[in-house]
Amino acid sequence: MAEDELAAFRECWKEELTSNKEDQPLVCAPSSSLDVCFQAGQNDFKNRYFEDLNNLSKACSPSQSEEGGCIEDEACAGGGGNAAAESEDQPEYVAIARSLLDGRTSPLLDRIQEERTRRKRQYQNMTNACSASLQQPQQQQPKRKVKKDEELLDLLIQDLNEVNDIPFFDIELPYELALKIFQYLNSTELGRCAQVSRAWRVLAEDSVLWFKMCTGEGYHQDASVSDSPCWKSTLRDCRNSAKTVRSNWKNRVGSISQLQFELGKVLCDVSSCDNFVLAGYTSGDVRLWDTLNWDSTASYLKINSLSTNTEPRPYVRYVQVNSTVAAATYEDGCVDLWSTETGGEPLLHYQSTGRIQALALSPDSPVLCSAAGPDVRLDCADDRGYWRTVCQARLPKTVESLVLVPGRGQQCPLAALVAEEAVYLLDPREERPRTLHSVYGHPVTCLDASDSHVALGVKRTGWAMYDGGNKIHVYSLETGKPVACVGDSLGDFTCINLRDSPPHLLVCGNKDRRVRVFDLRAGSSVASLYAHHLGVTSVQADDWKIVSGGGEGLVCVWEMRMGAKLWEMHNRHPVRHVRFNTSTLVTGNIPDDKSPRGACITDDDLTAHRRHRGVICHYDFSEDALSQDHILPICRSDYIESSGYNYNIGLAVPYDRLAGSHPSH
Repeated sequence: MAEDELAAFRECWKEELTSNKEDQPLVCAPSSSLDVCFQAGQNDFKNRYFEDLNNLSKACSPSQSEEGGCIEDEACAGGGGNAAAESEDQPEYVAIARSLLDGRTSPLLDRIQEERTRRKRQYQNMTNACSASLQQPQQQQPKRKVKKDEELLDLLIQDLNEVNDIPFFDIELPYELALKIFQYLNSTELGRCAQVSRAWRVLAEDSVLWFKMCTGEGYHQDASVSDSPCWKSTLRDCRNSAKTVRSNWKNRVGSISQLQFELGKVLCDVSSCDNFVLAGYTSGDVRLWDTLNWDSTASYLKINSLSTNTEPRPYVRYVQVNSTVAAATYEDGCVDLWSTETGGEPLLHYQSTGRIQALALSPDSPVLCSAAGPDVRLDCADDRGYWRTVCQARLPKTVESLVLVPGRGQQCPLAALVAEEAVYLLDPREERPRTLHSVYGHPVTCLDASDSHVALGVKRTGWAMYDGGNKIHVYSLETGKPVACVGDSLGDFTCINLRDSPPHLLVCGNKDRRVRVFDLRAGSSVASLYAHHLGVTSVQADDWKIVSGGGEGLVCVWEMRMGAKLWEMHNRHPVRHVRFNTSTLVTGNIPDDKSPRGACITDDDLTAHRRHRGVICHYDFSEDALSQDHILPICRSDYIESSGYNYNIGLAVPYDRLAGSHPSH
């Protein structure tokens, strides 16, 4: 390189190092010329660098910090590297130039990293100083900036409100489709969605959603959407009521009523369904109670003229009731059927040739089935309410028990019958009964049916009783094939409840004093309770409790999961009927002896003593036992009543009021 060109480059390098323009680009030069220009401009550059730092510290203000990176630019422009024997405030390109002058082909990376760290620390210090100046009193800040901040904040809040008020699918999806999406959420998820925005709240509180949820949980099954102004509140009230009723069940809180028929005769049979309770007596009378309307005129049922003119009148043998009709059979083979709405004269009456051995009434449709010896008769009502016989059949052996399969309707009723060791299915559409189960020498002891299965208890005799004991066989009504075989007991199964049990569960009672619950899917025992020392006579269960009755007259309520007895009630005679729903329980203690000795010494006294008649108890756990209306009848009676048969002691009336109205006391 010529001497004049090298001199010109040195002068250019000096001017560049001492220039006030911080953004002027660096002109690259050969390494031989850098050594010369570096010595000439080193002192001038160092002085300029510290002057720039001082100016930057003085010029830092809130308005300048807002200009977008002036501090960082000045720090970057005024920063410098240091040599081993000189100041550490030199810029980075000086270190690069020094390395190039020393003959190295690459910069010192560690020194560059130290320089970057120092710059960051210096920038943070300056930023903190600017933040402290921004926190000065409001009057010291420019009004223009405050106004600008408020406008930006208002715009931000307005934008957020617009986003919350217009959910994403309200713009792109119609209301019906959005409601379709919301119907897959439960109550908790709907409550969370209602807090998102106003539009989501309207969707989450739609009456259709809460109506479907209410009916889906079993409340108000027969209601429509327009029956309640707010189904959300209705569902909340129903849940609170169910929680209260469950607590009352566990603590035996409620009202207890004894349904007595004051003609002095013995109780023969009891049946209940929903709010109706039907009872038959040895006097030939049949009494119907409506627990929701105790003064209903339908409670008085007239018997047929044939039984009325007979002396002595025949006993009532079996009674059955559902929500629409009530039926009763007599010892002379007569069958009567009444309407639960009107009562009065029977809607249907017929006379069988023999004694009625079994009677069944469909729980959900007007279908009646009766068996006299081996003969079976099936009657049902048509659309206009006229009763007609749809099927008559004759089995090889005497029918001992029968049940009607629920959920079949009156168009295609189906009955299951037990005749010793055989179980038959009677379908009016088929010519003859179909055999479902038959094992010679192993009689069937109990029977029950649900809408899809039939369960029967089989007694093992002879050497077979040591081959696993007595069993319960469950058959499918659709295929006619066995689906489960549970149980292993030396005692006979006396009662089975499959219709009212939870899905896939079966509850049964045995003569070995135990109540058992089986899981039909696994074929295993869920619970085994030692309940009654004279054998179990009646049983029913739901998803959390079991109610059982025994031959000693004891009614027990059990908690299924824990297997613990909650409480018990005792009466004199065996418990032949146990039926409960959500809030009520009906039990019937029916005497085995229908002709007991009377209250007098003579045997010809037709008035049986109260202790021989049997008892029907109605428990209502939805009511408060402490209210005035639920005081026992013996305490609500008045002195002015002439009859003293019920021990009319007015304990509910204060003594001073009685004394004022009855001077004799």
